[in-house]
Amino acid sequence: MRANRRLAQLWLDALATELGAAAGTIETYTDDLNCYLTWLEGQNLGLQGVTLERVRDYITDLDQRGYAGSTVARRITVVRGLHRFLIAEDLGSNNPTATMPAMRRPRKLPFVLSIDETEALLETAHTLAADASVGLYRQAGYARRAALFETLYASGMRISEALSLPSDAARPGTRMLLVRGKGDKQRLVPLHARAIEAIARWQSLAAEYSRGTPTQWLFHSVRNGTKALTRQAALLEIKEAAVAAGLASPERVSPHVLRHAFATHMHSRGTDLRVLQELLGHAGIETTQIYTHLDTSRLSQMVRDLHPLNEEQQDERTTAT
Repeated sequence: MRANRRLAQLWLDALATELGAAAGTIETYTDDLNCYLTWLEGQNLGLQGVTLERVRDYITDLDQRGYAGSTVARRITVVRGLHRFLIAEDLGSNNPTATMPAMRRPRKLPFVLSIDETEALLETAHTLAADASVGLYRQAGYARRAALFETLYASGMRISEALSLPSDAARPGTRMLLVRGKGDKQRLVPLHARAIEAIARWQSLAAEYSRGTPTQWLFHSVRNGTKALTRQAALLEIKEAAVAAGLASPERVSPHVLRHAFATHMHSRGTDLRVLQELLGHAGIETTQIYTHLDTSRLSQMVRDLHPLNEEQQDERTTAT
């Protein structure tokens, strides 16, 4: 079934070159396409011979294999996209998904730190960064960690956006960062004073350790200024900091959680959704609206935990037992 693979690759190439899809999106779609194409090969089916009934068979197979609803929905979205592309490019004679109703992905609210938990995480990072007794190399690494955490929480940017910032992105006096986001779109995000100070401390210690060697990235290896910090290293560092800060669920903490914390805390303090959409770099307002649902969910939890009538009911149940 080489023809299937060749046609699928044409769609991936178009997504990357014409629509500017991010590398992570292309990687995910590649995995989803491989799943579909492998299933077609097992059925000895070419893309040109796929019918709506066979697409439904594929969905049934995904369900029977125990995939989460969100995964199934995404994989069907990929199938739709591939067949639409084939029709648009005159590479197919029919679109088997044209009359298939859209699948709704279940809304999953993101894990978010409270303001107190976020402050504990940041303060832990700053405490380590202030300890000169660990040696210049380790102190510089801790200072980079504090600067990265402050930048993520101050701006709400994605970790991939932060790690791709050039070294001159935060010159002295800079209060705004120019971020290149998904689809190569640019936006300006603000920094508060504490983030600016943290970045300056990191840059000062890094320059002292490397003796002024030129750097390419804002968040780089302490030893090599031309090597950007990796996402894996950033994930490890924030989990270590979450443990040190005594957070309740350190295994759930990631750099992206600071983006969620930024958005949730800003929205809870009255930031307009349209402004939040611009700050986060969301293409559509519907993505930003999840923070409305998240704020409502947190309020409901507070009522359950703190309402005096609920406390009385809990006391009655305890007495009864």
